[in-house]
This record gives sequence, structure tokens and C-alpha cells, in this order.
Amino acid sequence: MQNQDNSIDNNSQGKAPEKQESLLINLAFNLLVPTLVLTKLSGEDFLGIKLAIVVALAFPIVYGLHDFFSRGKLNFFSALGVVSVTLTGGISLLELDAIYIAIKEASIPAIFGAATLISLKTSQPLIHTFLLNDSILETKKIASALEDNGRQPEFDKLLFNASWILAGSFFLSSLLNYLLAVIILTSDPGTVEFNEQLGKMTALSFPVIALPAMLVMMGNLFYLFRGITKLTGMSLEEIIKQK
Repeated sequence: MQNQDNSIDNNSQGKAPEKQESLLINLAFNLLVPTLVLTKLSGEDFLGIKLAIVVALAFPIVYGLHDFFSRGKLNFFSALGVVSVTLTGGISLLELDAIYIAIKEASIPAIFGAATLISLKTSQPLIHTFLLNDSILETKKIASALEDNGRQPEFDKLLFNASWILAGSFFLSSLLNYLLAVIILTSDPGTVEFNEQLGKMTALSFPVIALPAMLVMMGNLFYLFRGITKLTGMSLEEIIKQK
């Protein structure tokens, strides 16, 4: 544990702060532009059905690649987004049944939820990666306070409960993804109507899927932070990493 803490300190020293991504640019490339292209430019008078799909899905792919090269390291979620978008494009261009898109949309968050629960049996639960990591919290100070107070068993239980809440947010996202795709994608693939529905599904994915999952995640963070402050005796300002 000591070696791990030391390595965290050493890795954090001398690093230039990472450039924060723009939320507006993120939404534009991943949501707004693809939606507009699919819903407004799929007709034969504009890009046509297949070219509109290629152009619309190129924006999130380019954004993900730019994120990788600008940061100099792989952002797991950006990479996952590129894979997801590529699969959607492949399914659409091959004109496969829309149920495959629904299954794909549901499978990715479901896999995350299952992996979160399975990781509880390992030495490094995924809750550490998503919420309890050194970029968000003062992990070394928290570990020291827990040891001094003799509250490690209670902290382990806190992480167990938070992991189940985290997994629940992924399963909720999986269900909403599937329902949204099944309800929206009713036209035959390879038609202008299908492209427009794909654009509509893209537009609705944020308010219908991302916001509820985000609210659950924020509630989980509140539960986790409250538990940590209670077990360590530290204030919220002391446990959160100051940028």
C-alpha cells in the first residue's frame, strides 16, 4: 500500500495539468452535428442516405481520435465511443435490422455494470477507476485517516454499496438505451426515414439516457463522499483533490 501511494505521489509530481475539454465542442461533435446531418441532409438532394451516415458518424470518430492525439494517451471512454459509433455505422451501412443497434446500445453499459460487480471479487474494484481515484480525491490522506481511525472494514462496506449503485446506473443506461432504440428505430434500414430516426435517437440519447445516469452517478458520489467524511473525520474540502 505504501509503495502504491508513493508511486501515485511520484507520478503526480512534475506533470503539467491536463487541458480540460470543452463541453460545447464535445456536444457539438458527438450530438448536435450528427443529429443535424442525419435529420436534414439524408435526402437525395443533399448527401444521400449512406453518405449522410458516414459524414454524421465521422464527427464523433474524429473527435475521439483528436482527444487521443492531443492528450497523448488513450482515453478509455473516448475509445469506447469510437468503437460504439463505428459499430452503429457498420450496422446502418449494411442495412441490418434495427434490433442489432438496440442490442449494441444496450450491451455496452450492461457489460460495464457486470464488470463493476465482478470486480468486487478482485483486489481493485472498478469503483476506484470511476469514482475513487487520485484525480478526484486525496486517496493517500483518506487511506491514512482510515488506518488511524480503524475504520477500514466500514470503508470496504461503503465501497461495496457504492459499487452496486454504480452498477445500477449502468444497468439503467442499458435498459434506456434499448428502449429508446426499439421505440425510435421503426423504419427499414437504408431509407431516409431510418436516417432521420437515427438522428432523433442520437438527439434524445442525452436527455433520456445520459441525464438519468448522471443523476444516479451524482447521488452515488454524494453517498460516497458523505461516508468518507464520516469515517475519516475529514471535511469535504480536505478529501477532494484541489486543482
